[in-house]
Amino acid sequence: MAEVVLDGLGKSFGATRAVDAVSLTIPDGAFVVLLGPTGAGKTTTLRLIAGLERPDSGDIRIDGRSVLDDTPAGRDVAMVFQQYSLYPHLTVRENLAFPLKSPLLRLPADEIARRVGRVAEVLRISDKLDNKATRLSGGEMQRVSIGRALVRSPRIYLMDEPLSSLDAKLRAELRIELKRIQADLGATLLYVTHDQIEAMTMATHVGVLDRGRLVQFGSPREIYETPVSTYVATRLGQPRINVLPAGLFGGAPPGAAQIGLRPEHIRHDHGRPATVRRVEHLGDQTRLHLVLDGHEIVTLADVHTTLAPGDSLPVRPDAPLWFDAEGRRIATGV
Repeated sequence: MAEVVLDGLGKSFGATRAVDAVSLTIPDGAFVVLLGPTGAGKTTTLRLIAGLERPDSGDIRIDGRSVLDDTPAGRDVAMVFQQYSLYPHLTVRENLAFPLKSPLLRLPADEIARRVGRVAEVLRISDKLDNKATRLSGGEMQRVSIGRALVRSPRIYLMDEPLSSLDAKLRAELRIELKRIQADLGATLLYVTHDQIEAMTMATHVGVLDRGRLVQFGSPREIYETPVSTYVATRLGQPRINVLPAGLFGGAPPGAAQIGLRPEHIRHDHGRPATVRRVEHLGDQTRLHLVLDGHEIVTLADVHTTLAPGDSLPVRPDAPLWFDAEGRRIATGV
């Protein structure tokens, strides 16, 4: 494994600036998630690190050395794509072994067998080794796809939304598995997604991208609790943060145009009366959809609440976030 440093990385495609002066350090052994919507520059950043694209500016250093002049194979990175990328006519064993048979590696047969066996055990697919890829479920195929990267023991793993094509149940299972695997191997991993749940549950560090620029980098908790802008604040949190006019509750600091309230940061003991529009009973939580002065607000209630549409509920902010007219965070010292 190795530390990876991006230093002022830039890449354009015609008039489109896909990656704009991105600088960040991926610590050795970290699980870093790049988060942002389509077009934010996530995949292009991965491709630049892998050597599939050449940057227009900046540098990429792996283990302290620039790799700009290295071929993709010479960079010793492994990339997992959204699609499975398996050879359907080969068995799971043969698919896993395929990357190890490169002339560049020159591994003996017993070492290939050892690595395949270890990765299959880590991925819990040892009983599938002699199955053809076409006989696997979607989750098993993605495990094999991830395994093809793991067998190589590269300096960094690059993963481009590898779970996005799976159903919700499999995604939840593989999120847990992937985090476990990364922790067990001590692997350095850069993972791209637009899914905030994946970022919150798997990452040691999150980088939020906006139109090619890195706008914030930190731990998931740091990004969630101290976002630098409304854009960042809306990247994490389910339900999403409520962004409302600053004067709705009073007490706004100078320069504030908007107040940001996480659903769990709205108190119901006293305050301004809001009207319940809808009640969502989700088993482990209940969400209340309220209206206050024409503004929609989502908050959380006791799972056994008896509130119903049309009821009145007093609400007040707790731990609010304040933003200026451009959406930039206003620090209040609290």
